[in-house]
Amino acid sequence: MKHATIIVRADWDDDANVWVATSTDINGLALEAPTFESLMKKIPGALCDLMELNGLEIDESISDIPYHVMASQVGRIPNPCY
Repeated sequence: MKHATIIVRADWDDDANVWVATSTDINGLALEAPTFESLMKKIPGALCDLMELNGLEIDESISDIPYHVMASQVGRIPNPCY
């Protein structure tokens, strides 16, 4: 792994109306869910599965591997001067 912490990016896809999670630290991570909360529930299991499938070397003395979810959603408000 590149980092001691796995970085996961979660972005809102306006076209599909879903949250999408990806990571450059774990090959193959591509998840989507209709809510951020449901996406967060999917991430730990997917990370564990992909770490095993990718054959990543992991220090066996470490009991937990941290991951950090960075979320981004663009919103719009009405222009009060329009």
